[in-house]
Amino acid sequence: MNETLYSLRMHASRGGEHLSGAEELTTQPHLETLAAALVRRALGHPRGAAESIQITVEAVDAGRVRRGVLPDLRTLSVTDFRQGRKAAAALLETAGISALAATAAITALEKGASPSGKSMRGAMLIDATSGKRLEPDASRGVRASRMGLTPGAAALLRERLSARGLDNPHVREALVLAAKVLSVPGIAAELCWSDDPDYTAGYVAALQLGYVRLTHLKPVGEERGGRAFFVRPGHGDINGIIEQLERSPLLIDEIGAIGGSAPWKEER
Repeated sequence: MNETLYSLRMHASRGGEHLSGAEELTTQPHLETLAAALVRRALGHPRGAAESIQITVEAVDAGRVRRGVLPDLRTLSVTDFRQGRKAAAALLETAGISALAATAAITALEKGASPSGKSMRGAMLIDATSGKRLEPDASRGVRASRMGLTPGAAALLRERLSARGLDNPHVREALVLAAKVLSVPGIAAELCWSDDPDYTAGYVAALQLGYVRLTHLKPVGEERGGRAFFVRPGHGDINGIIEQLERSPLLIDEIGAIGGSAPWKEER
């Protein structure tokens, strides 16, 4: 792809609080259509129509664009959010995250990770051993940004997700975001569940696990959610990690395997 790329980002708020965010990495002919779609999304949010919508468009230096691949996806079916959180903790430990850090992340997302007790606009940065939070601003958090799919990869992804009944914006966008997060040196894993009240699924992502979708990580109607990015022990360059997450462009031109669903079995 030799055309100029643009980073298209949307942030919506309601009542002075974060409501929704989304973005695309795309070419000029698609900008208007995608921007309109993001506005419609903000106005049709399950928690109510946005009162403020900010659209940002920035040209991306082609020399800085990295190429990437989506992680493999598989789904673990759990009976409810409690079992889902047990499964998430076990998966994180498999990825090298301490039980302390996994519990700290789950507890923070459950209670609302911002100082106000609500969802953060961005993600927590959590030390993978101590569980200590490392992001400079506990209200804003850290945003993974400037990532997207080539048209060919996007079409193939939708086709393969559709075959599994998973072709929805939650899954598509989360896969791209997970790819960006896992491409950053120093990041060991990610935990996420949505703040949309009617969407209960979430995921754990790590290089050795891929993207593991869990069917329930919160109860229906719960508006608190968010993300935790786990930082490898001894990786002291937090500013460098944040710079890569927020500023380094990643264009996905290859998708991973899209696997089926299996029940989660707790080890005894």
